[in-house]
Amino acid sequence: MAEVVVPLSVRDLTEADLPLCGWYGGATALASLAEAIHRARRGEVDYLAVCPPSGLPVAVGGIDYTKPPGAATIWQLSVQAQMRSCGIGSVLIEALEQRARGRGLRWVELGVDDNSARPRALYERLGYVVSGSELGAWDEESEDGSTVRYETRITLLRKQLS
Repeated sequence: MAEVVVPLSVRDLTEADLPLCGWYGGATALASLAEAIHRARRGEVDYLAVCPPSGLPVAVGGIDYTKPPGAATIWQLSVQAQMRSCGIGSVLIEALEQRARGRGLRWVELGVDDNSARPRALYERLGYVVSGSELGAWDEESEDGSTVRYETRITLLRKQLS
C-alpha cells in the first residue's frame, strides 16, 4: 500500500466554517462552536481548525485562557472520525500549545473522560501527566435529537511548556 502525505494548515475557526463541521455533532455541539468563536473575538480563547489543502476543517479544538490562573485549558478537541490516527490531533494540540506559549504561559491542562483510553494515550505520548481528577457532566444530543445528560469521571492532565 502506498503512503499519501497531505499538507495540513492550522487556522482560526470562523463562522463560515460552521456549516462544514456537521461531523462535529448536532445543533447543540455546533452552537458550542459558535459560542467559542464569539469568545475568541473577545480574546478569552483561541479556537482552531486543522485543514487539508481543500480548506475544509477536519479537526477543531480550543484553548481557554480564563482558567486556571496562570495557565490555559485545552478543550473541545475533535478530529473527523475517518481522519483519526493520522497525526492530525497531534498537529492541533501542538498548535494550541504554541498559542499558549505566545501568551507567555508556562503550562496547559486538559481533561479526558476516563472512558476514553485512546485520547488519553495520545495526550500522555505528547507529554501530559496526570494532575488530578474531577466529576464531569454535560448535555449531549442523541441520534433522535433529544438531549441526554452524560456524567463521568474526568482525569486532569497537565503539561509544562518549554
